[in-house]
Amino acid sequence: MATGVSGPARPLVLVCAAGTLLLVASLSISVGARSIPLGEVWALLLQPDGSDAAAVVHDLRLPRTLLGVLAGAALGVAGALMQALTRNPLADPGLLGVNAGAALAMVIAFLTLGIDGAGGQLWFAFAGAALAATAVYAIGGAARGGPTPIRMVLAGAAVSAALLALVQGAVLLNPVALDRFRFWAVGALAGRESGVVSAVAIPILAGLALALPLGRVLNVIALGEGVSAALGAGLARARIATVVAVTLLCGAATAAAGPIAFLGLAVPHLARALLGPDQRWVLPASMLLAPTLLLAADVVGRLVDRPAEIQVAVVCAFFGAPVLIAVARRPRAVAA
Repeated sequence: MATGVSGPARPLVLVCAAGTLLLVASLSISVGARSIPLGEVWALLLQPDGSDAAAVVHDLRLPRTLLGVLAGAALGVAGALMQALTRNPLADPGLLGVNAGAALAMVIAFLTLGIDGAGGQLWFAFAGAALAATAVYAIGGAARGGPTPIRMVLAGAAVSAALLALVQGAVLLNPVALDRFRFWAVGALAGRESGVVSAVAIPILAGLALALPLGRVLNVIALGEGVSAALGAGLARARIATVVAVTLLCGAATAAAGPIAFLGLAVPHLARALLGPDQRWVLPASMLLAPTLLLAADVVGRLVDRPAEIQVAVVCAFFGAPVLIAVARRPRAVAA
């Protein structure tokens, strides 16, 4: 398998990725039940004229696109972090239990407090994701030797199974909670309140700021526990920083858009195929490629059944499943 480009070509790949993201984001604002030409989209973004088209652009499609950019970047970088930390090419951001924790917190908000607004639900889901990730890290680190990658994977699987069992039991006993939970659990960028974008921007940007400088130490961790310890890498601090970053990124993205599978799994493999295994390049590439693919999937979902839509998580799963099969069949070829 190719190891990707090297040297001066790497910045060029990132520039191309950024340009592609800008193009797909423009299409995301342009395409829908009522399509708006790209030239008109840019004119309305720069100078709204109060028309119906301007209202569609600013009130509906721009927040939806910004949410896609934020959530995609968060899930892509979180996936790259998890695969590097656990040295497992099949690792997914949900491995720390954040999806299950967010889901249980959402159900609790529905059942006990009757919270309907997206703002309140968002913070409940984010808190649940953070608590679940903390529990996984504490359980994985309880044994002598600290939280090794295998222990964290096993702890994440156990915590996720327990929390999802509680979720299923709760929603089956309460039809109202089931209807509300189902709307969030399908995973979509549409139908979210405008305040969601500003609410998730802070934790996602903070998570990205924490994650991107971790590339060098993650390269050392990839050499193995013994080698990285001998080289003096701060393994404990790196693990804690990675877990905090993944919690901020995946927790906020999942709380806002619902669980979106395969994006965090597939994108880091694409980034490594383009740029090689160096995490200093994989992380920023994942930050650009993931929202590009998420917005592209959202656009496809709007086009295949117009004027109705297919949720973006469904489209991501349709394209992501073959990637998962390919990775599972050739784990050595895609290992970080």
